[in-house]
Amino acid sequence: MIFVDTGAFLARYLDVDQYHQTATALWGKIVDVGEACCTSNFVFDETATFLARRAGYRFAAERTRQFYSSGELLILRPTLEDELTAIEMFEKYADQQISFTDCISFVLMRKAGLNTVFSFDQHFVFAGFKLWS
Repeated sequence: MIFVDTGAFLARYLDVDQYHQTATALWGKIVDVGEACCTSNFVFDETATFLARRAGYRFAAERTRQFYSSGELLILRPTLEDELTAIEMFEKYADQQISFTDCISFVLMRKAGLNTVFSFDQHFVFAGFKLWS
C-alpha cells in the first residue's frame, strides 16, 4: 500500500504544477500495477486548502468530494496519542521545517507499517520512507 501525500494530489490536478507530468505518469503506474493507496484526513484538509487557493473553491470542493466518495483510498485518521506523538516530532525536527501534516503522516505510516509514499517532499526520505517512483 502506498501513502499519498498532498503534493501528489496537487500535481495530479494542477496542470501548472512543476510535477504534473511526473505525477500523471506515477498515478498511471499505480493503476497499472493495481497498488492500493491510502492517505489521511490531514492530507485531504491540506490538499483542499491548496487546491482552493490555486484553482478555486468549487474545483477544490469537487475534487475533495471525489476523494471521499471514490472508495479507492483508505483514509487514515490519527488518534489523540498519534497527534501528541506528531507534536513531539514537529518540535524535534523544527530545524528541518517539516510541516505538522507531514509529522502526522509519518506517525500514521509507521503505525500502519507503510514504507512507500507518493510524494515529491524529501522530508519523507529524511524520515526514512521511500518515494514512489
